[in-house]
Amino acid sequence: MYAAHFGLTERPFSLAPDPRYLFLSEGHREALAHLVYGLQGGGFVQLTGEVGTGKTTVCRALLDQLPVDVDVAMIFTPRLTAVELLSAVCDELHVPYPAGATSLKVLVDSLSRALLDAHARGRRTVVIIDEAQNLSMEVLEELRLLTNIETTRDKLLQVILIAQPELADLMERPALRQLAQRITARYHLRPFTCRETRAYVRHRLQIAGQREMIFTPVALRVIHRRSGGVARLINNICDRALLGAFGRTKRRVTAGTARQAALEVSGSAGIRRWLQPAAAAVLVAAVVMTAGALGTSRLGYVTTWWMHRLLPSGVAPSNAAIAVAPVAAVVAPPRPSPIRLLDATTADREAALASLLTRWGVEFQRRPGEGSCEIARRAGLRCLVRSGTWNLIRRLDVPAVLTLTTPTGERHYATVTALGADTVTLDGAPHPVTLPLNEVERFWDGAFVALWRTPDLAATELKAGDDQRRRVVAFQRANGLKADGVLGEETLLRLATTAAGARPSLSKATP
Repeated sequence: MYAAHFGLTERPFSLAPDPRYLFLSEGHREALAHLVYGLQGGGFVQLTGEVGTGKTTVCRALLDQLPVDVDVAMIFTPRLTAVELLSAVCDELHVPYPAGATSLKVLVDSLSRALLDAHARGRRTVVIIDEAQNLSMEVLEELRLLTNIETTRDKLLQVILIAQPELADLMERPALRQLAQRITARYHLRPFTCRETRAYVRHRLQIAGQREMIFTPVALRVIHRRSGGVARLINNICDRALLGAFGRTKRRVTAGTARQAALEVSGSAGIRRWLQPAAAAVLVAAVVMTAGALGTSRLGYVTTWWMHRLLPSGVAPSNAAIAVAPVAAVVAPPRPSPIRLLDATTADREAALASLLTRWGVEFQRRPGEGSCEIARRAGLRCLVRSGTWNLIRRLDVPAVLTLTTPTGERHYATVTALGADTVTLDGAPHPVTLPLNEVERFWDGAFVALWRTPDLAATELKAGDDQRRRVVAFQRANGLKADGVLGEETLLRLATTAAGARPSLSKATP
């Protein structure tokens, strides 16, 4: 409809997976490199990311790079039983099996013969499972057993799990620790940075025949902020913005048009157009009175949310507007609002990491082109960039910087300084704030950065000696690690959390 108006040959922001529009950001390229590396050693490879961040894009790029001697089974419907999954893998690989087979042994035997035959012919086999967070425990365990099919030198089946971040939580369960230990490469795909969002929009417009830039620089910043850098949301907002500019016979998309498009995509446009500050205050007062009557923290959260979402930017909520008559019921004191928490944290990731460095006694002195992790390495520390759960951070027992994302897509960073059974203390500005874990989880997708120091082996039970490997294996088994006798990163990291020595601790901190 609008393509000809802007001199385009087609709609540039269709959600159809057209390979011509393939755009690999730095994060996509790094994820692709992790997948390619992981496929060299067999076992499992894990790629996680939020909805719309481009996991399928990375998967398509991987398929394009696979050599001709690789056979691939793609599974798009993971809500299957173990028997159904094995049948689907056999079907994808054209492996014959008895019609109507319902026995796992029959299917495994058929697949084993086919894998051995493929290996003898110099071929490799890869199973790629999309939406793997929906796999049941039974199916995941069966996949682990399938990777036991091997020769004396090679694993015969490699499995790539593509999933939302919930898969990382699933892998934290003790029942799946053997599978988790077989993951040879894992990567969490992040949304685009603002620079990458600009490059992504320009790339798609150029493929569609753009002759001049249609979006203003401010409009692109708005699109990044409102989409949170999620490619799918960027497409939706840009498509709606082009349609809006076309409807107004404008040749360029301005910041105002981009904001309106973002509101329409989020479903909030109607409210924003007619709900004035006075009406918003009335609505907030009604919610506050209901919260007072019920005494629920959930409604307190909703109140703050609507105040920030409905009042125009720069307009503070009126105290008079939210004053209510006293209620007879005893109301518990309100817990700190997550919105206020996000306002108190920093939008500068490097500033948050600088705060983390100070907790290790490292002065933040940056050299040109140097990041916080490079500063940490100069001080003898190592950077751990992971996606996980509270349990993982609790086991590490060191301060960590969380990445928090608001409902409007803005990112904030806060340092965890103490972690209790049900609460977390974040060192935001101007003061630390202690909140229930479930409140922070609304804004945290599991991404965090922590620092740790390689322990002095001479002062630990794993010091050098004739029986060091035996002691390493015993330590690994006691801590649920792969018992290979190798002092790799996972083993050293676990040792660092148990070794004596001065280090900041979450469990010993006072909230």
